[in-house]
Amino acid sequence: MKSETRKEEIIKTAAKLFKEKGYSAVTMRDIATAMGIKAASLYNHISSKQEILKDIIISLAEAFTEGMQQIKSSHISTIQKVQAVIKLHVDITAKNTYGMASLNNDWMHLEDERGYYLALRNGYEADFRSIIDEGMRRNEICNGNVEIIIFSILSTLRSLYLWIPKKEDVSPQELSDNLSSILISGINK
Repeated sequence: MKSETRKEEIIKTAAKLFKEKGYSAVTMRDIATAMGIKAASLYNHISSKQEILKDIIISLAEAFTEGMQQIKSSHISTIQKVQAVIKLHVDITAKNTYGMASLNNDWMHLEDERGYYLALRNGYEADFRSIIDEGMRRNEICNGNVEIIIFSILSTLRSLYLWIPKKEDVSPQELSDNLSSILISGINK
């Protein structure tokens, strides 16, 4: 197993603090204190708090984009694609709940990379929209308001970072399976 680099350790610690306090309230000194080192030592590995935020958000946004591209281009049914999107969110979130808090809550603090992040997010949503549209055209899913469908599914998936840490007894696979069932089929008997 690959050992964590000092930079990765800094990013992980910062992500946890950003989730707990919010990006704006966290200082480089807070990050250093949480790591038990001097603030000056951080700058040997990272140039700024902004660099940390960029690394957290952009790496996650790129992971989602890459996963969505694979799902969208796959030759599976619409329902299987939606299930794959749900699994993608569960898997990424389960591995990085702190980073997901920054992705959802702190992206507006990005400076130079905000446009890039928004392009990734908008592209991701457009790809998901096209999957739903295609499913409706193929009569694989019911016709409905695509925006409401997208909103319903993504708002649930984007809030998983709040729920997963409280439910350690639920495996990511069990969560993916149950969410797929509920988000796709509803709760009707």
